[in-house]
Amino acid sequence: MAKPDTTHLKLYTEQTPKVARPPIEAVGSLPSVLRAFEKLTGRSLRYVSESLAEDSGDETCFEIGLCEGENSGRLVLAPAGQKLTDSHSSKETKETRSAKAGSNASTKKSKLVKDDATVLASAIAGLLTELMQTRYTLWQREADLAAGVPLVPHEAEEENLAERLQASLKGCVDAINCQAAALYMLDEATTELKMRSCWGLPFDRLTAPARPLQGELADLEALLGHAVVLENTALMPGWRSPEDFASAVCVPISSPTTLLGTLWIFGDEPREFTDQEVNIVEIVAGKVASDLQREMLLKEGVESASLKKEWAVAERTQRNQLPSVSPMLDSWQVSGWSAQSQGLGGAFHDWFCLPNGLLAANMGAAVGSGLQGALTSATIKSAFRSHGQYRRQAEEVIQAANMTLWTGSAGDQLASAFYGLAEISSGIVNCSWAGKPSVVLLREDSWFSQTKEMAMLGESPDVNYEQLGLELSPGETLLVFSDGFRSAVDQFGNALGEEGLAKILAHNSQLTADQMIAMARECLRLHSVQPDLRDLSILAIKRTRK
Repeated sequence: MAKPDTTHLKLYTEQTPKVARPPIEAVGSLPSVLRAFEKLTGRSLRYVSESLAEDSGDETCFEIGLCEGENSGRLVLAPAGQKLTDSHSSKETKETRSAKAGSNASTKKSKLVKDDATVLASAIAGLLTELMQTRYTLWQREADLAAGVPLVPHEAEEENLAERLQASLKGCVDAINCQAAALYMLDEATTELKMRSCWGLPFDRLTAPARPLQGELADLEALLGHAVVLENTALMPGWRSPEDFASAVCVPISSPTTLLGTLWIFGDEPREFTDQEVNIVEIVAGKVASDLQREMLLKEGVESASLKKEWAVAERTQRNQLPSVSPMLDSWQVSGWSAQSQGLGGAFHDWFCLPNGLLAANMGAAVGSGLQGALTSATIKSAFRSHGQYRRQAEEVIQAANMTLWTGSAGDQLASAFYGLAEISSGIVNCSWAGKPSVVLLREDSWFSQTKEMAMLGESPDVNYEQLGLELSPGETLLVFSDGFRSAVDQFGNALGEEGLAKILAHNSQLTADQMIAMARECLRLHSVQPDLRDLSILAIKRTRK
């Protein structure tokens, strides 16, 4: 079997460009520093690139770490009475040669002892290392700031994407004296290439079916990062061109992380393509990739801006739906606080008055934060308010809310919640809960935990929730809070826990309900070294002294 003729095939592999000027040469004060060092010590000190340096023999060297991707270097200190020669580096700056020519170490006596010169040279090397690393960090930072400029769509844009792509293809064809160009984009499965834009080809070519990527050697080679040049397509049937032309160039279109497709430039006659012409095609391919990415980013930016506005409205609405004023009842105070880890979430608290001298109060936190948690908490709050209007037992309201959540969801909405029903005249509070909220009775300098774990709301329809009956005496408070308070950790790794919060508030039982909530929030702040990502909720029901 005869070998394929590759005489008219060229593959261009992308090479990392060489730095036109070594970074160390940008330190304009370095030559004067080296001259001052020689004048002071009588010994020569020069910078030598690591890639060009030879064995330094007995000379003392000090390494200089430049920046990532660059060769390191070193400062070479010649022995006393010896001047550095050209053997230490095959490349010198004009300033370094001037400093070397102006030295006259052989006729001067060292003004510093050997150890002092070495220490000084080491310090200079350290300063250079720090300076170059700082400049490298600045270089990276400036690029990051450039990328941070937002893309803003202009209402009066004269050209759409199709026109910009066609203009780029036409400019490339004209620049290298060819006749046609075509842009082929990969599908989501990366198995086919579909023409998306062209110049110099019949318009109906855009309606042609996609080309299978398998077997397309030129496209596959280009997608590996190479530029493929077919100087005579007739002599290379294995590297077939997608269009009937005598010569062609194929280059990849890609972002730093994604392969987008290939760009083909076609010529009517067999011809050679210079390196400069291939570079022009690659530059145009880069511009096409930028136009495509810009269009995608603009669409995402517009959608993201709209979503942010809607999210902000939802956050504000959820906050406004939380009660902020305690009901106007003699000898009773109610206060609460809820915080969402993502601005919008599933933590809630609520209270409302009922006929016959009853006060209902509830709180809870949905499993899952964000929008999902907010929807779940809204369902539970509505269930408590609606079922609380005609049920006078706390466990009945919890049971009804559980059935509402169970029947209204796909089984993926869960929450812990507390519901309490207080008789204003007698001080009796009947309460029930789901999940494991902390339920604590606060008395003067003492506290009593009533916490008991129950099934979550929405977990199962066959749950019998228990009811707890308490009688609050004047000055006592019923405190309920979510597990996010218990798991908060301070700087020493100690969790706040139910006991930690209850003790602090029990010692301050004379405070109002609002002040207790404020103190609980301060305790949480002091235990937020490792912040909990869950939503938080707390409720205080206090019977005051007349």
